[in-house]
Amino acid sequence: MPSIKIYSSNLCGFCRAAHRLLRDKGVEDYESISVDGDYAMRRHMMKISGRHTVPQIFIGDRHIGGYTDLAELDAAGELDVLLGVP
Repeated sequence: MPSIKIYSSNLCGFCRAAHRLLRDKGVEDYESISVDGDYAMRRHMMKISGRHTVPQIFIGDRHIGGYTDLAELDAAGELDVLLGVP
C-alpha cells in the first residue's frame, strides 16, 4: 500500500469524513498532519497542494485533493486501485 498523508484540522467535518472513508476501506496506517495553529505547516500544505483548505490528501506522490475528490475516486472505483485493496 502506498504512503498516505492527510493534512487536516480537528474542527473540520470534511477531514473527519476523509479519515472515516479511509478506515472504511481498511486503511489504518496513514499519516495525519494537523495544521491547527501551525502556520508553517499550513503554508507547507498550501505550497505542495496549491490549495488552502483542509483536508489535503496525498496517496504516494499523487495529490488527490480534498474529501470530495477522494469520495469521487471511490465512487468511480479508482480509490481501491490507488490503495491496492481488493
